[in-house]
Amino acid sequence: MVTVFDAVSDRAQRVRHPEKAHRPDTEVLRKPDWIRVKAPTSKGYQETRSIVKSHKLVTVCEEAGCPNIGECWDKKHATFMIMGEICTRACAFCNVATGKPNALDLDEPANVAKAVKQMGLSHVVITSVDRDDLDDGGAEHFEKVIFAIREASPETTIEILTPDFLRKPGALERVVAAKPDVFNHNLETVPSNYLTVRPGARYFHSIRLLQRVKELDPTMFTKSGIMVGLGEERNEVLQLMDDLRTADVDFLTIGQYLQPSRKHHKVEKFVTPEEFKSYETVAYTKGFLMVSSSPLTRSSHHAGDDFARLKAAREKKLAAAAE
Repeated sequence: MVTVFDAVSDRAQRVRHPEKAHRPDTEVLRKPDWIRVKAPTSKGYQETRSIVKSHKLVTVCEEAGCPNIGECWDKKHATFMIMGEICTRACAFCNVATGKPNALDLDEPANVAKAVKQMGLSHVVITSVDRDDLDDGGAEHFEKVIFAIREASPETTIEILTPDFLRKPGALERVVAAKPDVFNHNLETVPSNYLTVRPGARYFHSIRLLQRVKELDPTMFTKSGIMVGLGEERNEVLQLMDDLRTADVDFLTIGQYLQPSRKHHKVEKFVTPEEFKSYETVAYTKGFLMVSSSPLTRSSHHAGDDFARLKAAREKKLAAAAE
């Protein structure tokens, strides 16, 4: 049996996933060569880490054990995770700690904004844990963070990766009204996996959430991502693409699921680079403006560069329609 302790940053050691402790250990497959990355050691990585720690911020890069942390932090790219490091959900794939969250840090919006300015970010991604304990699911806090960044660094474009705001009336409307440049909400997996992989969420609620964003602001870019290797069938992924296009989602990301520990959902398959390329080709034919599909693709990986390409793709589409 394996007990997963929290080894992130300088927090006291604690059981990171108490809700998973009773589960039998699952097999961990050996990673293929195409999925391996080097341990982060660069000067740029250390500088980014220092800025994050000095402002007492949390990043999903660390909390989720992202394989791209070395590359991104070396370039001073980081995805800030607001509202604490403890989530109220217990998804079978996720490495973020589960439990009773602490009170919101009222200084966090200002601290995030200071870090964005200090790092000189042209594009920033803000995500969060699920906060089902809050009446608005954290919508007001998202709003405050967006406003603080706009004030401190007006030229920075803002991408948010939100929870589903399930049973939080008015929350989505408040976040959209704050005018982020990109609204991202991940489906994570195909609907047949939800009961075992994402039990606290509802697939069609997430689809409707993304559709509602476009209804509230047709000019706002929308984005969603999934992991593959969780036992899904190819035709299920293709149907998911159709569901997202029905909701007029602009940008799709597809990446390989990597198992955080033996207590998490097992990797059923390592999808080959060729299969990822095939998914990308099909997704473009279905009408997505942008598609990122590769083993190491993550929602915020290369987000700034992708945002520039996303804008260019929309402009090209509008120009073609006007001819």
